[in-house]
Amino acid sequence: MPETNTYDAVIIGAGVIGCAIALDLTRRGFKTLNVDRGPAPGHGSTSWSAAIIRPYYSTIDGTALAYEAHFAWRNWLDYLGYRPESALHYHEIGCLVLEATDNRQLSGTRAILREVGVPFTDVAASELPEWLPGADLRQFSPARRIDDPQFGETAGDPITGAIFCPTGGYVSDPQLATAQLAHAVEQAGGQFRFHDTVLAIHQSAGKITGLTTDKSGLIHAPVVINAAGPASRWVNGLVPEAHQPEHISTRPLRQEVATIPMPQAPHGPSLRFVMTDADAGIYMRPEQSGTLLIGSLEPACDVLEYLDSEDYETSLTDQWTNQVWRAALRFPELGIPNTAQGFAALYDVSEDWIPIYDRSDVDGYFTAIGTSGNQFKNAPLVGGLLGHLIESVMNGADHDSTPLQFRLPVSGRDVGLGAFSRRRPINRASSFSVLG
Repeated sequence: MPETNTYDAVIIGAGVIGCAIALDLTRRGFKTLNVDRGPAPGHGSTSWSAAIIRPYYSTIDGTALAYEAHFAWRNWLDYLGYRPESALHYHEIGCLVLEATDNRQLSGTRAILREVGVPFTDVAASELPEWLPGADLRQFSPARRIDDPQFGETAGDPITGAIFCPTGGYVSDPQLATAQLAHAVEQAGGQFRFHDTVLAIHQSAGKITGLTTDKSGLIHAPVVINAAGPASRWVNGLVPEAHQPEHISTRPLRQEVATIPMPQAPHGPSLRFVMTDADAGIYMRPEQSGTLLIGSLEPACDVLEYLDSEDYETSLTDQWTNQVWRAALRFPELGIPNTAQGFAALYDVSEDWIPIYDRSDVDGYFTAIGTSGNQFKNAPLVGGLLGHLIESVMNGADHDSTPLQFRLPVSGRDVGLGAFSRRRPINRASSFSVLG
């Protein structure tokens, strides 16, 4: 068989997750290939990420992973192992999380942060005007759509407080981050093939033997990893024996993110941090261009648009309008443009918004799926997690019977990989939103 078409592992997808997995595997000595139908690294759903770095999730393991990932972004050059020509900016501005009925006044979040050891500061209601100059700090819960006659109504009760996590912020260019990851993969010996679509995944006697792609033909490999983002559901369909009906699954969800001019207070921008506002059903972050990004936290009033294909409406809709108007409740000086700006994209999500990092029922087939929207920040750690999982399972570890542990390099804490199993029950403690 041709040497050029024989690999130790093939990763389907070259987004931030697929590239991070490839980097770890190449450093473990695997001969890797990333196959992607796009034109370059990070040109799929990764390019539409808000690229927020935050440590708070609904689970202890998810929070521990996210807090650890912060150190990789802070020490990006050490993680890459080389100095790229273009600087990647991690804006470590911190994250402000407002208390709300929908997040149980953050009681669970505080407990998890304390358990993991994530630093945070309690912000009293009386202090919030200093943190959010010009903001209307009344409660508007529950979040409503603008066609609701009660939209914007409030009993006048103030937001009761918040927490501030200093170890957070955002990455200025998720596509650049992925390109730099891909270059690190190539320096370590990994390869990429773009504009190439997977047509079939092959197995024999319950074990993966390779795959066939549109351009490259038959590729031999004992390990195939599905990191295909919103296409992950269809990639899994090429290996129907790999996932049973009772397993956690994924499907694409259409999302919109609004971009508008930053509202201004007397002494500067109204928002200087990443902000999670469950009371208004949105998250916001500043952008270095003087704009504000606004996304949805999937409140009950928003209809979630799950799709059965990857064809979706790319134009912005009334969802954009609803998100922006909810932001205007919080910041009355916010100017609402006449023309909608921002983007619509597909997110790959599971039933409980917690990703699936796991083996499958077919030996050699692994998944890193359900990651869109809330796992960009974790990519450097996901690479190591999958590398550890793949190497252990291929060497005989029975991960299904005895779930593996993954040691976080900075904190030294062990993360139980059973939390990301395809066989886990739906996590009822999840936020069931992009917050995970």
